[in-house]
Amino acid sequence: MSMPTKFPNAKTESPFTSMRGDHAGIRVPDFDAAIAWYTEKLDFRVIHTWPYGDLKLAYVAPAVDSGFKIEILAGAGAAGRPSYKDLGDSLNLAGWHHICIGVDDADATVAELRRRGVTIVTEPFDLPVISRRLAFFADPWGNLFELTQVLA
Repeated sequence: MSMPTKFPNAKTESPFTSMRGDHAGIRVPDFDAAIAWYTEKLDFRVIHTWPYGDLKLAYVAPAVDSGFKIEILAGAGAAGRPSYKDLGDSLNLAGWHHICIGVDDADATVAELRRRGVTIVTEPFDLPVISRRLAFFADPWGNLFELTQVLA
């Protein structure tokens, strides 16, 4: 059974109709290293930076997508995440798992990420039940990202 091509009707009577995806936050120990990694490895743009107590924060966004941001929360005291060798290992930890980024070509994107020295956690594979080609990579702090390509 493949993924439906049409979403269920919108719940227009919900008191939460103003809810929209905006950003995901990622905690890292080093602001400058995180900004360098996201801008150099993923070509993200720095949208805004600001202090928050002892932390330094920033919104970064993909090269051409201004509708979604990642919030970098940086400063001392960030405990490390596990370093995953494959996707199966990552499924053993409860809580937040990954951020998904849509791409036109998962294989070409993985090849470019690899060329830039990004850790590839799972090579591209097809998941017919959702009509997608997927791959996973990680930032230097163990945060996982999924790439998704819609299959014809």
